Amino acid sequence: MVDATIGHGGHSFLFGRRLGPAGTLIGLDVDSKSLERARQRLAGLPCKVILVKSNFAQIAARVAELGIREVDFILADLGLCSAQLTDSEIGLSFRTDMPLDMRIDESLETTAADIINESDEGSLADLIYRYGQDRASRRIARYIVRRRERAPIATTGQLAQVVAAALATPGKKHRSRIHPATRTFQALRIAVNHELENLEQLLDAAPQLLRKDGYVAIISYHSLEDGLVKRDFKANQARGLYRLLTKKPIVPGPEEIAANRRARSAKLRIAQKN
Repeated sequence: MVDATIGHGGHSFLFGRRLGPAGTLIGLDVDSKSLERARQRLAGLPCKVILVKSNFAQIAARVAELGIREVDFILADLGLCSAQLTDSEIGLSFRTDMPLDMRIDESLETTAADIINESDEGSLADLIYRYGQDRASRRIARYIVRRRERAPIATTGQLAQVVAAALATPGKKHRSRIHPATRTFQALRIAVNHELENLEQLLDAAPQLLRKDGYVAIISYHSLEDGLVKRDFKANQARGLYRLLTKKPIVPGPEEIAANRRARSAKLRIAQKN
């Protein structure tokens, strides 16, 4: 099996115990710290474990380099782990003031600060609307451009304050369940890490990698990701390549959400290769 987003190895630990000595588990991740944690967690598994620092967009190349032609199972959990959200070097959270970076893969060149401080107002608004699905994107972009005229926006806290000010309604308290900057931060993270383009490459590679009756399972966390997975699975079913095992996505129940609030938006879709 290939765990395309191995993270700290939580999913792979459970699957790896079932693979047995004859099984091989390949784990991919762009985050060096996550790979090291996964290495420690999976050390006692009975199966063979191969960990590779790579984006899942290159899954076909990485598997081929290992001399493997087909796999039985591809898993991708597109969510962020808690350690990444609190890592000040990555700068993903507005809960703590961090450098405005957002590169999960340190080899990437463009940071969130580069986009915020160098993009023109129209491009910034389009990005926030496209990837953050925020209908106030033009107003947010206008406030960002005005603020950066005084000094560059360098931290997550500074950006969060600007977005909150852009969305504030005089005389009314903000009552939304999510922070007003959530969608803008999502948009920047997606853009910096090329998340949707990488997901498309993973989905394109899966049918060729899976052997007959093999499974592909994707856990997504927002409608842009889930929409890509849903359309891809349906298209491959129409071509006769897949059989959908989840007509509707599997979502967490109340108990799981209570135990892990970040799971509340998770959607799992599974397809099987014909």
